[in-house]
Amino acid sequence: MTGYVMFRKDRLGRRGGGVILYIKESIQAYEIKLEKEAECEEAVWCNIVTGNSTLTVGLVYRSPNISIEDNEKYITLSKK
Repeated sequence: MTGYVMFRKDRLGRRGGGVILYIKESIQAYEIKLEKEAECEEAVWCNIVTGNSTLTVGLVYRSPNISIEDNEKYITLSKK
């Protein structure tokens, strides 16, 4: 999309799927990798710089039939 920076993480091993996050070009943003990101295959994270502070934004695909254990992993991941 014109005027936006794309951050994406494609689903591995299967056709289709994944996540994509667009951030306006005028906003200073860069992709980051979280320590436990490998546990969450379909997630993308970036830092947005605003003045003297940084905001971490994440996008995670959560299947509607997710197990309780996997749901706990996502919750733990978002707290890092």
